Amino acid sequence: MKRILLIVLLLTACNRQEKNEAQVQTGGSIDRGKAAIQRYGCQACHKVPGVDGPQGMVGPSLEHMAARNYIAGKFPNTPENMTRWLQNPQSMDPNNAMPNLSVTPADSRDITAYLYTLK
Repeated sequence: MKRILLIVLLLTACNRQEKNEAQVQTGGSIDRGKAAIQRYGCQACHKVPGVDGPQGMVGPSLEHMAARNYIAGKFPNTPENMTRWLQNPQSMDPNNAMPNLSVTPADSRDITAYLYTLK
């Protein structure tokens, strides 16, 4: 029983540390990011783990987004590129299918923070 409790405590501490790192790395808020994903309706086109609502299949699943090397298969997966992509995907790739949802700079940092928790 003590061993199980220790494992749970260690996993909780690691998860908390990963979330803190995502927020520091992106300058965003994970909680606000999750809310922004719902507000912009991202899950209508994407499967977004941890976000309620439909789980779309038009766009790629966002599972493990933090572990991916590239955004849209073309751009290095950095916080700067992700926030830029979310704000205006056509400015980075005019031929992509993701619509410009006029995501604000603050919301894009918050969404990026949430996405960077998806390892």
